[in-house]
Amino acid sequence: MMGPRQEAQAALFYEFSLEDHVPHNHLVRSIDRFVDLTSVRAHLADFYSHTGRPSIDPELLIRMLLIGYCFGIRSERRLCEEVHLNLAYRWFCRLDLADRIPDHSSFSKNRHGRFRESNLLRHVFETTVARCMKEGLVGGQGFAVDASLISADVQKQNSSNPEGWAAREINPDDAPRAVREYLDTLDDEAFGAATTAKPKFTAHADPASQWTAARKGPAFFAYSNNYLIDTDHGIIMDVDASRSNKTAEVGAMRKMLDRIEERFGVKPDWIAADTAYGSSDNLVWLALKRQILPFIPVFDKGERTDGTFSRSDFTWDDENDRYICPGGKEMRHTWRTYSDPKRNAPVWKSRNYRALKSDCTGCELKAKCCPNAETRSVHRDKYEIVRDFARQCTTSDFNPEAQARRKKVEMLFAHLKRILGLGRLRLRGPCGVQDEFTLAATAQNLRKLAKLKPMPLATG
Repeated sequence: MMGPRQEAQAALFYEFSLEDHVPHNHLVRSIDRFVDLTSVRAHLADFYSHTGRPSIDPELLIRMLLIGYCFGIRSERRLCEEVHLNLAYRWFCRLDLADRIPDHSSFSKNRHGRFRESNLLRHVFETTVARCMKEGLVGGQGFAVDASLISADVQKQNSSNPEGWAAREINPDDAPRAVREYLDTLDDEAFGAATTAKPKFTAHADPASQWTAARKGPAFFAYSNNYLIDTDHGIIMDVDASRSNKTAEVGAMRKMLDRIEERFGVKPDWIAADTAYGSSDNLVWLALKRQILPFIPVFDKGERTDGTFSRSDFTWDDENDRYICPGGKEMRHTWRTYSDPKRNAPVWKSRNYRALKSDCTGCELKAKCCPNAETRSVHRDKYEIVRDFARQCTTSDFNPEAQARRKKVEMLFAHLKRILGLGRLRLRGPCGVQDEFTLAATAQNLRKLAKLKPMPLATG
């Protein structure tokens, strides 16, 4: 039998509880257990006036932002609509059915004001990292670092040659916020001072973004999202925004390592990364200054592809400060004999080691060693001993496991772009980009907590 037509009828009284209507296994319940915002009000106390109309609860704004980044809701207008309609989101934000949702403009005003001045989003992120450590998800022995390109919110059509753009008269007081932030970061190692190389184009709307073709495809404007993770469970220990070049990304890695040691007292025993972090200066900083084992392929241009001997085919004799060529002849950086042996003692500087002309002329291997030169020379870097140490690390038995663990940071970037929807930035300028990356990393850590520490089974 067909049932009666369902018609809406207003009731005088309702008995309704959000607590009863949010499923026990919903993701917001799992995340809510690990969100600690009790210190937010104290953190912002100095940034609010003691008089005037009461403001929107900052904890509500942070909870709404976390909902947006955890569920890939990029638009703040749409976020307000979703929280208004979704009972689970209302429950997470501590809103009753009759409570009004803040206007979307409240996010921009607070983000550009007190949130940024107090570095609140960084505080929330570090609180989440501390909770991960408390839950035993951070081992602290092995870290991995990597960077991923995120498209900036600009178009090539609104760009010009850097010299032509810099020649224009720019009044910082009248310039857009992204341009003012760019001018403020000209001396920052992660942005203006990262490299002296001039990009081909500069975006007018967001000049701090970098024109890059690093993906081996069409060039575009982008920022680099730098992650430093603990390799036990893939917890993001720190996050930093930078320009998209190797120098800036290496500088971001150093900043993050220093920051987590200062904030949490954690220093890893080893770190894994790709070849972009394998420069001599960086290996020296890691191995000598910070005492961290680098499982990082050495950035080396000494390998040849034309069939002749590469530098690795020559044997280094550290005791006698010389190379031995594949033909068994010795190569020295100088063949002079000094009365004072100290004048010929090894020092920390770059040197070229050459064989004698008489040894090369009649050598059977000359065609494969130096077919177009009278003698063969081998360049030895100033810090070659550190580079050799890094090579030993990458050829050790533990290196395959370290590189396998390093893949976790690439999985986080894939999750960031495909699940959380952060394939293109919505905010502009270094500060706005840092805010987006920090909130996204916080959301990923919260989702990881919810996955690895599931809700206990419901009783009753």
